[in-house]
Amino acid sequence: MSGLRSDEENQGLVTEVKKQQPEQPRYGPMAYASLALLAVQNCSAVLIMRWTRATPGQNDYNTQTAVVMQEVLKTAVSLVLVLWERGEISSTFRNVPELLKTSVPALLYLVQNNLQYVAISNLNAATYQVTYQLKILSTALLSVCLLGRQLSRRKWAALVVLTVGVAAVQLSELGDHHKTAGGGNGILGLSATILATLSSGCAGVYFEKILKSRSDLTLWQRNVQLGLYSILIGLSALAPQRAVIRDAGFFAGYTRLTVVNLAVQSLGGLIIAVVIKYADNILKNFATSLSIIGSVVFSALFLGQSLSWLFLLGVACVNYAIALYASGG
Repeated sequence: MSGLRSDEENQGLVTEVKKQQPEQPRYGPMAYASLALLAVQNCSAVLIMRWTRATPGQNDYNTQTAVVMQEVLKTAVSLVLVLWERGEISSTFRNVPELLKTSVPALLYLVQNNLQYVAISNLNAATYQVTYQLKILSTALLSVCLLGRQLSRRKWAALVVLTVGVAAVQLSELGDHHKTAGGGNGILGLSATILATLSSGCAGVYFEKILKSRSDLTLWQRNVQLGLYSILIGLSALAPQRAVIRDAGFFAGYTRLTVVNLAVQSLGGLIIAVVIKYADNILKNFATSLSIIGSVVFSALFLGQSLSWLFLLGVACVNYAIALYASGG
C-alpha cells in the first residue's frame, strides 16, 4: 500500500509541476496563413520599391505624405471591417482608458523613427544594418519580460543565428562605398540604433499585449485607434513642410506606381495586425526574414542582380534558424 501511495503521490507531484509550468502558445491555421501572407507581401513591397527607384520620374513625391496616405488607407479599411463586424464605430472610441493604451505603441514607433534618423546620420550603412538586426533579439527579450513567454535555449540560439543570417543578407546588398562611407559620432549612432531596436520591440510587444488582452475591442477596432494616432503623428511631421506642400500639392509627384506601392504597404499593416493577434512578434521576424531573402532571389532571377557568398551564408543561417526554432520545444 505504501508503495502504491508513493506512486500516486509522485504522479500527483508531476501533474502539479505541469500545471505550474506556463503553457506554450499554440498557433492555428490563421497564424500560419497570415505569416505566409506577410512574407509574400513584404517581398512584393521590397520589389515594388526597387522598381520605383529604378524607374525615372517615380521618386518625385514627398515620402512623408506617402506615409500619411498609407496610414489613411489602412485605417479606412479597418473602419470598414469594424462596421462589417460590429455595425457601428462609436464603441471604438467610447472607452477612453483603452483608447489611451493604443497611443503607447504609436508614440514608441515615433521615437523609433527619430532614433533611426539619428543612427543613419552617424553610422555607415553596414554598421547600421548589422546593429539594427538586434531588434530580433530585443523583441524576444521583451516578449519574455512583458508577456511571460518561455523560450528554450535552443530557441534563443535560433534567434541569434537568425540575427546573424539577416545581417549577412542585408550586408550582401550594400556596395563597397556604403560599407565604408560614414561619419559623425559613432557612439551616438550605435546608442541610437540600440535604442531604436528596443523601441521597435517594445512597440510591437506592447501592441501584441493589448491585442491579446481581455477586452471588448476587436482587432480592427485596435487597428483603427493605432491608425488614427499614426495619422496625427504623420501630419504633425508635415508641419515644417506645409508651405512647400501648399504650393506643390499634397499629391504632387504621385503616379500609378506610387498608388500601387501605397496599397501594398497598407496591406502589410493590416496583415501585421493579424499576425500579432494570431501568432506573435517573434514569428513575424522569421516571416520578414524570409521575405528579404525572397526579394533578393527574385532580383537575381529577373533583374540581373548577382548573389554573393555572403548572401548564401545568410540564407543558410536563416534556414537553419527556422529549423532550430521549430524543433526548440
